[in-house]
Amino acid sequence: MRFDVVTKASPGQVRDALTDFTDRRLRIWNRTLDPKTYELRDRGDTWAVARESSPGSPFWVVSRYDWSDPAVIRWTIVESSYGGGGDGFARIEPAGDGGSRLHVEWENTGARAAQRAMLVVLHRGPMGRLVARMWAAALDRYAAAGPG
Repeated sequence: MRFDVVTKASPGQVRDALTDFTDRRLRIWNRTLDPKTYELRDRGDTWAVARESSPGSPFWVVSRYDWSDPAVIRWTIVESSYGGGGDGFARIEPAGDGGSRLHVEWENTGARAAQRAMLVVLHRGPMGRLVARMWAAALDRYAAAGPG
């Protein structure tokens, strides 16, 4: 899946929203993160490991996030319900109006045959546009709410 997002959130706010693994994560990403499956497993200064899924999705993943590069948030799938892995990143750039532009890519690899077709459908076509709109809305809400 590949998509681009333009948001009112500053690059710092985008980074904060993507790397917030406190209890606020479920509020920030309330439309894209299912509280029933979310579980923070481990966390350091520039990394975290969490189990996540989207509401209504038949899939969950455990991803290791890394944000040691201030402009890029990376994740690697270390466990999944579909039997495979994958990785992705979100590259954050400042926009001229104080907001940000994000370029996001991720892929799933090694899925069991039964899940492979559904993952292809989810990662191609209109799904990227839908996810991009949900990310933009979440980040715009985050920017409007201000610090904390």
